[in-house]
Amino acid sequence: MPFTVDSELDLLFPTDQIPVEVRKQLPQELHLRPLASTDHKRGHLKVLEVLTVVTDPGEHAWRAQFEALRAAPCTYYGIVIVDKASDRIVAVGTLFVERKFLRGLGCVGHIEDIAVDASQQGKKLGLRIIHALTGISENSGCYKTILNCSDKNIPFYEKCGFEKKENEMAKYAPTDRAQTPRL
Repeated sequence: MPFTVDSELDLLFPTDQIPVEVRKQLPQELHLRPLASTDHKRGHLKVLEVLTVVTDPGEHAWRAQFEALRAAPCTYYGIVIVDKASDRIVAVGTLFVERKFLRGLGCVGHIEDIAVDASQQGKKLGLRIIHALTGISENSGCYKTILNCSDKNIPFYEKCGFEKKENEMAKYAPTDRAQTPRL
């Protein structure tokens, strides 16, 4: 399948919000860009399977979720790295910007869902995703960028410039009450 350059109209946010210096650090055969409305067919969910169980809701539902994210401009920044030879996604990550009443109505960037296809691990693609998302967060005016990770991933994120701070807590909804968010 030949590499396809998506129109800016198909992207989650404008490409120019991704720091140019990060894109320049990738090998020629890879392309870093915002998530596109056509990325379901490029294996977006397949890459996320390295993180957890992923249920494919189908292309129509995936696209509805994409449009819901795009309907909140300056909030969701999903990015992908595409292998040009196969036109398949090989790495993904997301930043969402939380607007706060603290710090003079400041914003915090939250990095989520960093995943690199198993065949591409060890090539610093995760590092490039983190640097791109951190750059977007800082250029969006966020006073800090945070993420949660397992203990085994702490050394990786320290290499990316993050430091361990405080603890994460979670409370999961009972499975009979967990559902797809209403739009």
